[in-house]
This record gives sequence, C-alpha cells and structure tokens, in this order.
Amino acid sequence: MAAIFPALVLLLWETLSRAGVLSEDGFSRPSHWAPALVKALGDGTLLTQTLETFGAAFQAVLIASILGIALGAVLGLFRPLERAAQLTVDALRPIPSVALIPLSLLVFGFSREMSAAVAAFACFWPILIVTTASVRGVDPRLLEVGRMLGFSSGKIILKLALPAALPGILVGVRVAAGIAIVVTVTTEIVTNPRGLGHGMTMAAQGLQPDLVWATLIWIGIVGWLVNWGLLRIK
Repeated sequence: MAAIFPALVLLLWETLSRAGVLSEDGFSRPSHWAPALVKALGDGTLLTQTLETFGAAFQAVLIASILGIALGAVLGLFRPLERAAQLTVDALRPIPSVALIPLSLLVFGFSREMSAAVAAFACFWPILIVTTASVRGVDPRLLEVGRMLGFSSGKIILKLALPAALPGILVGVRVAAGIAIVVTVTTEIVTNPRGLGHGMTMAAQGLQPDLVWATLIWIGIVGWLVNWGLLRIK
C-alpha cells in the first residue's frame, strides 16, 4: 500500500513527460532513470561516490554520537551543569552547519574529513539534546541505588543512566543519521569535489538529467536502508 502513491506520481510524471508537458532538460522521464542508474553502478562510479558520501556521513554520526552522548549524559545527570551550559548551547546550536564549510575547508582541505566535520557539527545537537532529556528522565530511584552501592559518577552513567536512556538516545542517533546524509551531500554539491553530491553537480553540468535524477533516487534508497537498519537496533 505504501508504494501506491510513489507509483502514481511516477506514472503521472512519465505521462506528462511523454506528452511534452514536462521538459526533458530538467524533468527526465522516470523510464530513463533505471538505465542511467544501472550504467553508473556497472562502471563503479556510483558505488565509489556512495562509499565517499556515506563514509563521511558515518564518520560524522560516530563523532557526534561519542561527544553528544558523553556530554548529554553528564548534563542530564547534573542539573547545575546543564543550566551553566545552556547559554553556550543556545548560542551555538542556531549556527547553520554550512556556514562552517569555509573554516572546515581551511582545516581539512578537499577531503572526506571536511564533509564529516561539517556534518558532525549538525548531528551533534540533536544527539546532545535527546541524550540530556533521556538521562534526565531516568528514574531517580535507579540512580539512588547506584549511589547506595558506592558507584562513582562515571560508573552510574555507564552502568545505569545510559542503558536506561538508550531507547531515547537511539532516536537522536537516527535523526542525526538523516541530517548527516543531507549535510554531507550539501558540502559535496557546494565545494567538495567528491561523493554523490559532486557527481550530481557534474551530471547537471554535462546535461545528463537522467543521471541526476537516478543519483537522487539512489541517495533516497540507500538512506532508507540506513534508517531501516537503525530501526532494528534495540
């Protein structure tokens, strides 16, 4: 049932394209996407670009998860620290991640690390906020048991707070994964000559709308598979 609406959209798109209502220059026919996708996969171009893009996105989520979960757990457990850090978080969080592209370019040059650094900044905030809220929502009696057993603050976080808050934290990581893909592709379109974003730009400049749309659909498919995998992590 879920596939009915996309199928109807593609059918309407194909019909309007064949009727000349939609321009072939910008709205390539859906029937042309599959051959372009197969060709790009066959010569290895699309696979190489996919590894570049999703490798950078994975690196970004990993960095953001380590920093966001660690800091979020501390802030969620110690309310005075959360209040002290609130101004800094509120000041930095609204900064658009793409505004860091020039700075990241100066530090890392044209590389996977450049895209990963920009994406990690964007991913850090949802993970931090969700982790803080999830740890704050842990049953205080559970934490009190840890203190009665003589656990250190670090052990309380690792053994009690984080496992109890894990379902909420995974939601934050899943949201961050989607953000990482969007930001990584954006950096590749804007300035980084690698990955799927750069491939789409080159296809557009080469007047290959079928390849542009095929790559866009491919990004959606791989992104859906990533989200599907994350949903199955318990």
